[in-house]
Parts: sequence; C-alpha cells; structure tokens
Amino acid sequence: MQSAAAAFGLVRPCPARPPLQLGPGSSSCRPILLHARPLAAGIASSSRGPAAVAARSLGRLLLLPPPPPISPNRAGRGRARHVACGAAAGDAKAEEEESGLAKTLQLGALFGLWYLFNIYFNIYNKQVLKVFPYPINITTVQFAVGTVVALFMWITGILRRPKISGAQLFAILPLAVVHTMGNLFTNMSLGKVAVSFTHTIKAMEPFFSVLLSAIFLGELPTVWVILSLLPIVGGVALASLTEASFNWAGFWSAMASNVTFQSRNVLSKKLMVKKEESLDNINLFSIITVMSFFLLAPVAFLTEGIKITPTVLQSAGLNVKQVLTRSLLAAFCFHAYQQVSYMILARVSPVTHSVGNCVKRVVVIVTSVLFFRTPVSPINSLGTAIALAGVFLYSQLKRLKPKPKAA
Repeated sequence: MQSAAAAFGLVRPCPARPPLQLGPGSSSCRPILLHARPLAAGIASSSRGPAAVAARSLGRLLLLPPPPPISPNRAGRGRARHVACGAAAGDAKAEEEESGLAKTLQLGALFGLWYLFNIYFNIYNKQVLKVFPYPINITTVQFAVGTVVALFMWITGILRRPKISGAQLFAILPLAVVHTMGNLFTNMSLGKVAVSFTHTIKAMEPFFSVLLSAIFLGELPTVWVILSLLPIVGGVALASLTEASFNWAGFWSAMASNVTFQSRNVLSKKLMVKKEESLDNINLFSIITVMSFFLLAPVAFLTEGIKITPTVLQSAGLNVKQVLTRSLLAAFCFHAYQQVSYMILARVSPVTHSVGNCVKRVVVIVTSVLFFRTPVSPINSLGTAIALAGVFLYSQLKRLKPKPKAA
C-alpha cells in the first residue's frame, strides 16, 4: 500500500481550473488524475497481488506526458508558404494587367497608324491626280512600291516567306485581278470627284457585300441587316444629288470599285479554303500586290504609255520632284495602311474591324474636306452622315446570328 501510494504520490494535483480551457501548455490528463488517484489507492488497499500490479500499471499509464504542442517554427513555415503563394498570385495578376495594358496601347497605335496612312494616301494621291490625270500609271506605281516593300520584308526575314504551290497561285489569280481593278477604279474616281464624295459612295460596300454573298455563297441576310442597308442607299443618293463635284465618271468608277472589292472578299471565301501556315493575311496581301503589279504594268504600257517619267512631267510643265515625291509617298502609304489593316484584323474580331473601318471613313472625309476646302452643303453633309450611320448599324447587326430552327 505504501509503495502504491508513493507511486501515485509523485503526481501533484494542479489548482482547480475549468476543464474546457486547455491551452498549449496544459495537460489533458491532469483533471483525470484527480479522480484516478483515489480509485487506484482503493484498488491497492484491497489487494497486494495482481490488483496492486494493475494499480501500478494504471498509474504509469496515467502519468504519460501529453502530446507536444505544434512547433512555432513549423507554424511559421506554414504561414510563410501562404504568404509566398499570395505574393506570387499578386505578381501574376500585376503582370497580367501590365500585359493587357501593353496590348491595348499597341492596338491603339495600330489604329492610329491605319487612319494616318489612309489620310496621307488620299491627300497625296488626290494632289497627284489633279495635275497628272493618268490613273493607270499612278496605280501601277503604287503596286510597284508595294512589290518592293514585300520583297524587302521577305528577304530580310521581317515577314516569313510563304510556302506556296502552283495550285494556290492559280487560286489567288482571280483575287489579284479584282484587287487590281478595285484600286484602279478607286483612283479613277479620286481623279474625277472630291475625296469626300468618293468615300461617301464607297460606303455602299455593305450593300454589294450582302448582294454578292447571297448570289455566290448562298448567305441570306436577316431582315434587320436588309433594313440597315436602307439608310446607306438613301444617304448616298442624297449626298450624290447635292454633290458640287458630281460627275458620272467619278460616280460609276467608285461604284465599280465597290463591286470589285466585295467580289474579292467573296472569292477569298469561296476559293481560299486551305492555306499553309505561312500564308497568313499579310503574306496573301503581299502576293496579291506583286501579282497585281505584273498584271497592270502591261496594261499601262499599252493604254496610257509610260507617262510618269521626268521627261514627260517636265514637258507638261509640272514640278518633277514634287510629283514624283508625292507619288512615291502616296504609294508607300497605300501599301502601309492596307498592311496595318490586316495586322489589326489579326488582333480583333471582324465586327470590331468593320466598326474601325467605318470610323476611318469618317476621319478621311472630314480631313479631306478641311484640307481641300471642299464646298459641302448641309443636305450633302446630312446624306453622308445618314449613309455612315447605316454602315455602323450594319456592322453591329452583322454580329447577330439567326437562331437555329428547332428540329
């Protein structure tokens, strides 16, 4: 009995404390020992044999130390890992925001260049055509400069050289033909009427796009798209009736330009089904430009003759340096604005690109009116505004797909 009491006497009872308030330094076994001590003592007093041995074993069991508390270092390391993960997530989010801002600024710069090159092309081109009325020569020069730029980009590696087969070249040929005709008709119109009026007529492009797509591709427009064409047609008609520089040659040349350019778009959908990876839109445009030069150069030689030479310009009493410089600048801007247009199209949706093109037309019309001091009547301005509003409405409605009919 004394040995058992001595064994249990090694445990000193703690001061009374609430059993539920157990901190990291407290032991969950101590409240139990307060009740176990008299129980073990009672067992030991009743027997010195097996019961005493059991009592001593129970005492040793009850004297086991509590599990060690969590190490502060381990807890610190866990908190450090959480802090590191949070910091990494914050850095990734900041990098993503910076990347998005950089892409937005880059896209804005491309839109600015697109508009700027287009404005300078129309101004320089009109200045040359006013004193040098040979649109085939001028268009040939523009394709020649574009060819030189394309070859330079392929040779230097700025643009990846395309891998193209003879079958693909044969498929591209119709696109090059209508591309050549479209640019030639545009220059013919710019030489006859004001820049603002040419671009007002070219606002009719959606009308011919819908018409040709329905005829050759079987793409029937929705009722809303058809209704959006009404203000376009009405606005162009109103502007034409009140245009001070109106003449039929300029009007029909611009209309022919609409037909040929939209034919190019329809043919590109119909013919260019399979393309190599290297034959992207910019490479396709460059190939078409080179082919257009070789298509138009013989036509210029057989019709107008080679007129854009220093001898001919000087004999006509023109400033040779000025005409040649403006012709080359117009040609470079012509190729640059179309290439930038394809770069934008690779980054945005076709609808966004169409809206940007509509805004570009407004900018070109306004700047040309201000630069050339074109007389514009209020009714003419109203007609142009109605037509351009119709183009914007058309570009918005084109994104609405007709709901599929339930089976």
